Amino acid sequence: MSEISADMSVRTAQAGGFYEVVRQLQDVDVQAACMAADGYRVRQALAKDTLSPEDFLALLSPAARPYMESMAHKARDVTVRQFGRTIQLFTPLYLSNWCTNRCVYCSFNACSGIDRMQLDAAGVLREGQAIAATGLRHLLLLTGEAPAKASVDYIRDCVRVLRPLFPSLSIEVYALTEPEYRTLAVAGVDGMTLFQETYNEALYPSLHPAGPKSNYHFRLGAPERACRAGMRNVNIGALLGLDQWQRDAFMTGMHALWLQHRYPGVDIAVSLPRMRPYAGSFQPVCDVDDRALVQILLAMRLFLPRCGITISTRERPAFRDNLIPLGVTRMSAGVSTAVGGHAENEHSSVGQFEISDPRSVDEVVEAVSRVGYQAVFKDWHPLEDSCAV
Repeated sequence: MSEISADMSVRTAQAGGFYEVVRQLQDVDVQAACMAADGYRVRQALAKDTLSPEDFLALLSPAARPYMESMAHKARDVTVRQFGRTIQLFTPLYLSNWCTNRCVYCSFNACSGIDRMQLDAAGVLREGQAIAATGLRHLLLLTGEAPAKASVDYIRDCVRVLRPLFPSLSIEVYALTEPEYRTLAVAGVDGMTLFQETYNEALYPSLHPAGPKSNYHFRLGAPERACRAGMRNVNIGALLGLDQWQRDAFMTGMHALWLQHRYPGVDIAVSLPRMRPYAGSFQPVCDVDDRALVQILLAMRLFLPRCGITISTRERPAFRDNLIPLGVTRMSAGVSTAVGGHAENEHSSVGQFEISDPRSVDEVVEAVSRVGYQAVFKDWHPLEDSCAV
């Protein structure tokens, strides 16, 4: 642990880019440092209001397992103090599944042989109207990585179709340049989600053998470019299971901390997705069981008290409900991962992955209420009058 503790906090605030932090940590065995933590170190971390990276590692360690009840109580209190008893709801809208990447764990892989679809303006409007009818006002737009098909201009045109229906539009698309992010921000996109998938630079090429996404550095810098381009909120994460979960969870937390320090005016958030079945045969190298996911959630909340945390429909209903009081602030509801999946079910494509929570928006709202929290459909409205209320 001492190798990491030298001056990590200073580095995270002063580094010229987050890759500088990744590079410096390459010389440190983060996994071994995590495993070396003991109960005394965990109790020290739990006694603090502001945690260091070393404290975060201790809470991700096996030594923290006997203290998860204490972590849960503190995480719940911190979350209520920062966010109240609220859960913001949103849903994804898949615009296109064309993709030029060959990510080994994704149904959209260019070699997967699935039917390819892309919504035209009329299809986008039908999907948007179907979602808006559920009451949702936060929307996440997704595409595969095929700029020749789903270009920035195409995404911008879709935003213009949807903007009258939704006060908040976020994107989860391929990594863009700063001018491209700015183009979409001007068009009305206020949030960006992008997963690094794994922060392990040595492992990354084998998981992304071809396509633009194989550029580890360009993808790693995308969240910072989105912050500079004027996005109101930026959401990051790793696909848990691709590498040892302690390492990717730790690096996700460090990345979020670095962005918070660098861009204090941007709402930085994290998602905690686990690998799910998809149209392929890749198996994750690391089993992230329920207890491990809970530990990651609790440690992340205590390390980053102001950070939004999303739990998606990759998790099953009862498990998602149990996580609500432990630090979650955003949940998806009424989800389809297929193009045209909201309004055109009979014609929709293969989904990006199998979801575990198929509940409708009303059912999720009821579940949130049942545990004493309020489901929030809208907590943001732009100054312009171009959006529906």
